[in-house]
Amino acid sequence: MHEMSLAMGVLQIVEDAACEQSFRRVRLVQLEIGALAAVEAEAMRFCFDAVSRGTIAEGATLEIIQVAGQGLCFNCNMTVPLAALYDPCPACGGHPVQATGGTGMRVKELEVE
Repeated sequence: MHEMSLAMGVLQIVEDAACEQSFRRVRLVQLEIGALAAVEAEAMRFCFDAVSRGTIAEGATLEIIQVAGQGLCFNCNMTVPLAALYDPCPACGGHPVQATGGTGMRVKELEVE
């Protein structure tokens, strides 16, 4: 389950921000996850809960914001919504469609004390 290592990375970002900005506790972590990022939201919640025990983020709410997939079709040169990697272009049915959005994950915002 790669979500465990991703959750550890998110916690590291939170702890680094706490050191830089001198806050004591994290109440909310907003996390954007792209539809094409191959990250399961529920697994991420479970893993974040596990890795945050005994840390500045213990008990924090993990709010996940889904980011839609997007791609550029090389056949019709249109930017189109993309439900899965390697799907055909929904506009023309052609291939390849290069993913241009919804492939990443980032900490968007923290609510802290």
